[in-house]
Amino acid sequence: MDGNLIIIGMPGAGKSTVGVLLAKRLGYDFIDSDVIIQLQEGDVLQEILDRRGYQALRAVEQDVLLSLQLTRTVLATGGSAVYSEEGMSQLAANGTVIYLRAPLSALEARVRDFEARGVAREPEQSLQDVFEERTPLYEHYAEITVDATQSADEVVAAIACSLQAR
Repeated sequence: MDGNLIIIGMPGAGKSTVGVLLAKRLGYDFIDSDVIIQLQEGDVLQEILDRRGYQALRAVEQDVLLSLQLTRTVLATGGSAVYSEEGMSQLAANGTVIYLRAPLSALEARVRDFEARGVAREPEQSLQDVFEERTPLYEHYAEITVDATQSADEVVAAIACSLQAR
């Protein structure tokens, strides 16, 4: 397998943790698009949101997604990457999109800092609101869906198994 692996999912689903482990297992590079955004903008996600708003953060995220030139890379996207149809189409054309699915209850237990986490959302939206809005988008783009309530190692094993079966 030589294509890229694009990991999508809600905040708290484990995209970065699983991405690093998956890249290590496969001998791939690893990139976290949130880190690229922060390096490019010279600020953390929450500060970008506070200063410029969630639409600006989504626009920066789309620009970053469209600028990526990936080869044999695991990409952990920001949770809001799925709002960019153009970005997701380009990523999917050059890789396999993997959705780390977790129920709202698991995400609530994992995400303790939702208000300060840098989630690109309307200010009044709760984690549940974001979950309900984004879940259909994740499902739309997913080529492989994995239960993210397992341990990170189990998620990586499930992804590897799904990739081998393709």
